[in-house]
Amino acid sequence: MALSGALAKNTQDRSDLVAYWSVPLCDGMHTIEFEHGSTSGKRVLRIDGKEILRRDWMFKLVGDEKFTLGNDQTKCELRVDPQPHFTFSYMLYVDGKPYEKFIEKQNKFLRSWGVLFNGNRFRVVFEKQTLNIWVNGQLVEAENAFVPDGTEMRFYLADAPATIKSSADNKAGIVHNLYVNHKRVEEDSELPDWKK
Repeated sequence: MALSGALAKNTQDRSDLVAYWSVPLCDGMHTIEFEHGSTSGKRVLRIDGKEILRRDWMFKLVGDEKFTLGNDQTKCELRVDPQPHFTFSYMLYVDGKPYEKFIEKQNKFLRSWGVLFNGNRFRVVFEKQTLNIWVNGQLVEAENAFVPDGTEMRFYLADAPATIKSSADNKAGIVHNLYVNHKRVEEDSELPDWKK
């Protein structure tokens, strides 16, 4: 497993950094960094920049590390497996699924927008299955209304009115659009990190 995603600024001096993942959950984007010393067996696991595991010396260079992620305590497993020529593969499993499959699933069930409004940054995540709306990792209350061409979920970003409008499209199925202060916001394609 090669590095996935761009390295954060504070990770560039970590010479043993071998894997990096960005995991979109309802409470926001979470980053996972893994350092592995191929001779010492050293392991360092960081979530959102915070070190949650450190093993400075290990005789066994392969094996699994289990941990949880986010407010919902999503179960994760990082697997270190041997490869030819004294190299290793690093696989992340989230909620029992390989990372790539989990991301596919999240992209089907979540919609995400990055909003810059009055100098403030907001990450709005909409769960299509539950109809929950999260703003910067916090679940928000919304007023739901039927309108002639679909439904609207109304809430506020700071003092600005915000609306997620859902309507049917013959080709795309159900389409969800976010409007802030009555202006449409473009959807993010990869659920980027709102914490930057």
